[in-house]
Order: sequence, then C-alpha cells, then structure tokens
Amino acid sequence: MQIQVHTDNIIQGGDSLAKWVQSELITRLARFNEYITRVEVFLSDTDARKVQGSLKRCVLETRVHGRQPIAVNAEAEKMAEAVNAATEKLIRAVENDLGRLKDKNGRETIRTQELPDEV
Repeated sequence: MQIQVHTDNIIQGGDSLAKWVQSELITRLARFNEYITRVEVFLSDTDARKVQGSLKRCVLETRVHGRQPIAVNAEAEKMAEAVNAATEKLIRAVENDLGRLKDKNGRETIRTQELPDEV
C-alpha cells in the first residue's frame, strides 16, 4: 500500500506529520492490504485567515483494486482528530464497498465473475 501525504502551505509539521499519518494509516488499514493500492492524504486549514476557531481538514482518497476510488473527508479543531475521523470514515467506506463484492450468503457476486469461454 502506497501512502502519499499532501499539505497546503499553512499546515506545519512537515516530515514528522507525514510519517505519523503514514504510520496511522498503515496500522489501521492493515487488514485491507491486499485490496488497497494507494491512499492519498490531503491536509489543509479551512479557515487559514481566522485567528481563532480554524478547522483542519483531512481528505483521504483511496484506490482499491478493480473498483472506483473512494474519497472521504473530516474536519476538526486539531489535525490528529481530523485524521482519525477521516480514517474511521474510510474504514467504513472500504468495508461497505468490499462487502458489495459478496452476496448475503458469502458467495461471489456475478458482477465480478469472469465470463466463461465460449466453445
């Protein structure tokens, strides 16, 4: 799983923030390793010009093998809270998306099965 962290010019933390975000995502998304190819993280300050009450935003865009990209976002007063909230949303979204690959009895869905070769 490849993780890329992008920040705007207002967010401080540099490499230490990027490494922390990467380690959090690797740990929390470990069970999806075989499905997820890449996660792009976008960190920004939504109210950069305000002195008080500025919100931090975390957007996570995930690429899953053979599926459409999944994007979630969260806002909070602290960057760690925004990253954690977005990660929770991402886990639920990936579980939901991968759950659609199987029917209620655990069988493969016809949407992902290969067509038989015509003889």
